[in-house]
This record gives sequence, C-alpha cells and structure tokens, in this order.
Amino acid sequence: MIKPRTETPDLSINLLNGTQWTLSEQQPEHFTLVVVYRGKHCPVCKKYLETIQEHLDDFKSKGVNVVAISSDSKERANASYTDWDIADVPLGYDFPIEEARSWGLYISKGIKDEPEEFIEPAIFLIRPDRTLYASSIQTMPFARPKIVDLLKSIDFVIDKDYPARGEA
Repeated sequence: MIKPRTETPDLSINLLNGTQWTLSEQQPEHFTLVVVYRGKHCPVCKKYLETIQEHLDDFKSKGVNVVAISSDSKERANASYTDWDIADVPLGYDFPIEEARSWGLYISKGIKDEPEEFIEPAIFLIRPDRTLYASSIQTMPFARPKIVDLLKSIDFVIDKDYPARGEA
C-alpha cells in the first residue's frame, strides 16, 4: 500500500494513440488522476469511463491530468475504445499484474468471459511531485467514488489547500 504524502512508484504505460504515458513526465497544475479499470469485460467500467469522458473538460479546467489504464491487451483495450464512448480519455493497456501489486491493487482470477487474471479498479490522485494525495482501491467493480463527487472534492482541496490525509 502506498501511503499519502509519499512518493508513488513511477509508471510508464503504452497508450492506444501510439504514445507512451509516464507519470514522472506529467506536469499538471494540481493533480494527475490515474484510473485503473478492470477491462473490456466490465460494464461498470464502461459506465465509469464514459462518465469521465463527460467530465474530462472539468478535470482539465481544475488542473487535473487524467489517464485510464488496465491489464487488458492492446486488442481488448482497442475494443473498449471503439465500443465505449470514451474518445478523449487517454487509454493505457498491458499494465503488468506484478506492477499493479506494487501499487497495492487487488488481482482477480477470471470467470466466464473474463481474462485469466485482471486488476480490480482503483483511482489515484497524485500531486505534481508524484506524492500520493488520495486513493480508492476496490476489490469489486462497484463502490467507486462518483466522478461528480470527486470533482467537488478537488475544488474543496484546491480552495482550502487541504492536506493529504491517512499518512500516519
């Protein structure tokens, strides 16, 4: 588990647009939001990422860079990009399971039409200096922070210069 106010591991992941996204190269005004989603097989993830798409400009206006990543293969991630309404969400693929474990993420064994193993959802709100501000790590597809609530919280944090909590 990564404690708030401590440096996160660096993260580099290939994006569907043919570029590589690297956390240490991000220069947001306030935060980077890393959204880990389960993969193409997850209808809850579809809705979550589509909600992020709806509010992408809101994140940008608050100085928050957003990326969504999964352990899906390039082909499965491309199918998500094509089938879901997420045209502007930077989408990363092939997030290694072992690297996900170093972030404290939960891994599930696939059932039915799921991949053999995949990463359960999480969000990480990371300051420009790569220290963790907040995280929400799930063991299931549901119980994620609502995007509108997250945006309101970011407003509060910025306005009040509210410190990261949970570091003790």
